[in-house]
Amino acid sequence: MFEKEFLIKPSRGENQRLDVFLSEKIKRLNRSQLKGLIEDGGVLIDGNSKKPSYRLKKNEFIQIKWEEKAEESVKPEDIALNIVYEDSHIVVLNKEPGQVVHPGAGNRSHTLVNALLFHFPAITKIGLSERPGIVHRLDKETSGVMVTAISRKAYEELKRQFQSREVSKIYTGLVWGRINDEVGRINLPLGRHIRNRKKISVKTNKPREAETRYTVRKVYRDFTLLDISPVTGRTHQIRVHMSASGHPVVGDTKYGRKKTKVRCSRLFLHASKLTFKHPETNKLVEFSAELPQELQDFLMKINKMT
Repeated sequence: MFEKEFLIKPSRGENQRLDVFLSEKIKRLNRSQLKGLIEDGGVLIDGNSKKPSYRLKKNEFIQIKWEEKAEESVKPEDIALNIVYEDSHIVVLNKEPGQVVHPGAGNRSHTLVNALLFHFPAITKIGLSERPGIVHRLDKETSGVMVTAISRKAYEELKRQFQSREVSKIYTGLVWGRINDEVGRINLPLGRHIRNRKKISVKTNKPREAETRYTVRKVYRDFTLLDISPVTGRTHQIRVHMSASGHPVVGDTKYGRKKTKVRCSRLFLHASKLTFKHPETNKLVEFSAELPQELQDFLMKINKMT
């Protein structure tokens, strides 16, 4: 049984939404778990249940009771992997678009982690239980090259390299509009949107440093093909930065254009190159993944329109 109590003060919680307040105070539960707890009556304010959107008032007393359940373990699944390289320390993959990297709320199967556990069962005890071997992620809609750790030493060293920004990541992205400058830099802090918590935005109450650099590869009539290098690694960083700059990524249904005459079947964002120091040899290694055929076909289509 997990129990917690809070007294709302002017400097702590007044006028905040109930679910937002609790998400800041209780890190062991995610937003969806907290919402379910509130809706199920596990959170009482002065003895009464409230909606997740309820605005807290001064001197209100919050009581929380939650019966903690053992989490269902992530199960191995026989899902094919497109392996670019592997040894006893790392596996470099070409992730398919539409594949989630690791399990989350309401999404326990068919992820990359489920596949990794089947093909490399030794990773079970490497890293976090929900995301064993995972040292970085790609969005569900993004394809391309990514590295996973299959030894403890590799996990610790690769995490260190990503955190210290020693890893070079280059994405191929097609964006709306013509960008005439050969190189560019977007330096806009990012965080959860002030109203829509499911989105990342430059309009946020908790901004975090975020920087994206790009080089123009080709300019089309209505589009620009870019090599994009995120310096930081914020959630949805490239997509939000490009959208905020007025050049959203083609095929982005979350941050891009809603209605267009020219449609791409998927998000035109592909992790094309990854460079880091091998955790065992300390030598610089570079891995790449070719642009998927459907994206090559889309480039041919718009090239004929130019």
